Amino acid sequence: MDLSAVNFNVTVDDFDSVLAYGDQSLWTTPDPSSSDYHPESSPWLLGTFHQTDTVNASVSFNFTGPALYIYGYSGPEYGSYEVQLDSVSTTASAYSTSNGSTPHLLYGISNLTYGEHELTLRNLGSVSSNGDGGGSSLLLDFLRFTVQLAPSGASVSNTTLQEDDSTLSYSGVWGSNTSGNFSGGGSSYTNGDNASVSFPFNGSAIYVFGDKKNDHGLYSVVLDNGTEQIFNGISGCGGAFGQTCEQQQPTLAYFASNLAEGEHSLKITNLAGVNQSYFDLDSIVLTIPSEYAPRSLTNGSDSDSGSGSGSSGNSTSGSPSSSSNAALIGQPMSFAFNPWITFLLFAVIWLGRR
Repeated sequence: MDLSAVNFNVTVDDFDSVLAYGDQSLWTTPDPSSSDYHPESSPWLLGTFHQTDTVNASVSFNFTGPALYIYGYSGPEYGSYEVQLDSVSTTASAYSTSNGSTPHLLYGISNLTYGEHELTLRNLGSVSSNGDGGGSSLLLDFLRFTVQLAPSGASVSNTTLQEDDSTLSYSGVWGSNTSGNFSGGGSSYTNGDNASVSFPFNGSAIYVFGDKKNDHGLYSVVLDNGTEQIFNGISGCGGAFGQTCEQQQPTLAYFASNLAEGEHSLKITNLAGVNQSYFDLDSIVLTIPSEYAPRSLTNGSDSDSGSGSGSSGNSTSGSPSSSSNAALIGQPMSFAFNPWITFLLFAVIWLGRR
């Protein structure tokens, strides 16, 4: 990692669509659309988490960058878990005799090669050889990874494109939603199969935001006419394709960084299929540096496999000082991480965009 560069920590909440749950039905979550959902008083980032008691239940995430941190919870009801990062597997335990504090670091590593990495977090249940006391749960709150936005000495700024921006080209039938939860007060939605939105842009990083609901489904993203990536917008609670369980707080539908100077293109296509599932577009945030210097990517992890914070007592607590919630896109920050500072800043910046 080039510590002199403009590095930034991107926080991915457990509801964000860039995460891929092997089987959503194996995980339980709060319902952000219920009347008793109060994220401001919750110990969890944005008031949500994913918890499972099922052995081998897993969640995967692909990212590009040199550092990764996974946060969850520990206590008597929690057991062991496996972190598979590229070809390296690490096992740790979240069991403790009393409930821990939040956020609890499950795993951290800061010396990865600057390249593309594949992460899988898997529940192992109660493993007596790890010192587990019988609990078999695993809880994921959020994860964080580091990206470089610009070289040393450069500055970065962000530009937000709302869903009705003139640069966006829609194909198929789309409608409009209005809500104070959306950036700018509105979003565009479709349940048309192969309905799409495409646009040109400039920047070293791009964030696409939408909402999550159980009548949402698969969608594809193509950057610069490259390889198609498939994501799932279903919220994962309340029953598949039910009308309940909606997270209208901005969720990360797509992210890319390390982009070179010049014009890029992005196309998002709704894969509605027989379920006629929906896709919602809220806003797009572009990070524009004063100077571009994309990194040459090197795949694979370095010799250090990272460390879990479980029963072994080892943990990785140091992380680059710049930090951001996935829905909080601002200038790099210099304070130590606090999820509620992140949440409050998210609220202030989000209201400022309306």
